[in-house]
Amino acid sequence: MEKTKTKLGALFPAGPTRGLAAALLLGLVLPAAGCGGGGGAKAGGDHGAHATSLGGDAARGKQVYMNTCASCHGPNAEGMPGLGKSWVTSEFIASQTDQQLLEFIKKGRPATDPANTTKVDMPPKGGNPALTDEDLINVIAFMRTVNKVNK
Repeated sequence: MEKTKTKLGALFPAGPTRGLAAALLLGLVLPAAGCGGGGGAKAGGDHGAHATSLGGDAARGKQVYMNTCASCHGPNAEGMPGLGKSWVTSEFIASQTDQQLLEFIKKGRPATDPANTTKVDMPPKGGNPALTDEDLINVIAFMRTVNKVNK
């Protein structure tokens, strides 16, 4: 977590516009996570007979979420108008395996992607290149706790 703060500090020097600059960048975080998606896996750890959970620590994932994702998806993962979709009601999250979500978050989704219904870029790793796979897996574990589709 300290790494994230250090990296963000390097990206956004201290000053009156630091918070605004960080919010604008983080406003691009995971906005398409609630978009489209194929059928298949269910949320809540039951991702179908052929899929396995990557595990992860939901409590740690929530900390990463609050520092990286909440500016677009809101403090309660219910989405922000014009930015990020709700994780709570996301059919996309419910339809993806943990591995598919990991690859999606690592890659991001440009605004030009036809499956991006917000038409706002989602940068790789939510715009925070310091996030490790472990951080992302923890975010996915948290994501599963808030997603209520098919529960």
